[in-house]
Amino acid sequence: MKKHIIISLIFIPILALVISSVFFDESILVRKGTIFHQEHSGKMVALTFDDGPSAAWTPKILDELKNAGVKATFFMIGEHAAKYPDVARRVAREGHEIGNHTFDHHGIFYYTPEELRREVKSTEDIIRKVTGQTTVYFRPPKAWITKDETHQLKEMGYRVILWSLNSKDWVMFDDKYIVKYLVDHIKPGDIILFHDSGNIFRTEGGDRHETVKTIPLLVRQLSEKGYRCGTISELLNQ
Repeated sequence: MKKHIIISLIFIPILALVISSVFFDESILVRKGTIFHQEHSGKMVALTFDDGPSAAWTPKILDELKNAGVKATFFMIGEHAAKYPDVARRVAREGHEIGNHTFDHHGIFYYTPEELRREVKSTEDIIRKVTGQTTVYFRPPKAWITKDETHQLKEMGYRVILWSLNSKDWVMFDDKYIVKYLVDHIKPGDIILFHDSGNIFRTEGGDRHETVKTIPLLVRQLSEKGYRCGTISELLNQ
C-alpha cells in the first residue's frame, strides 16, 4: 500500500507537468520585459528552433529551410554546439541566425546572478568559437525566467526572446495539424517556436520528423496568405 502511495506521489506531479506542457503555454506568464511578438506593418513572422544543434535533425531542417528559401533563428545549447560543431557551422554558413539557449538547458530561475552569467557567457564563447557569430538574443529553457534575470541579461547586452505561437512539435502532433493551428492563428509579427532536438524530459533524442515535414507546408501556406518568414533580427529591424 505504501509503495503504491509513493508511486502515486511521484507519478501524479509528472503527469500534471506533461498535461500542463501540452495544453498550456507557460511563456504567457513571463512575457513582461521580453520580446515575444513584434508589431509589424507588413506580413512577416520569425521562425525559431530550440535545443540544437542535433546531428540527426538539424541538417534535415536546414535542407527544408534551404528548399523553401527562408532563414530562421536557432537558439543553441552550448553543450550541443560543442558536441556537433560541424552542424553548428552549417547553420551559420547558410545564413541563419544563432541565439543563446544556455549551456545545458537547466532551468535558470534558481541561478544566482554569477551562475547565470557563467551559463550564458560559456555558451556565448562556444558559439563564437565554433561559428564566428556573436549571440545577442537569449531564450530561457522552457521560458522559465524571473524579472531580475531578464534585467540582468539586458545589462549583459542580450534581448530576451520568447514566442507568440508554440508549434508544440515535441508532442508529435501530425504536421498537417501543426500547420493548420499555426496558419489559423497567425498574425503579422508573430514569433513561432519549433525544436530541432530534445523532448519534454531530454535535450537530445527527440523525434523531429513532424517538424521537418511541417516546414515546407507551413512556408507554402503562409506565402499564399502573403506572409514572409525570416529571422528574429529581420523581424525586429523592419
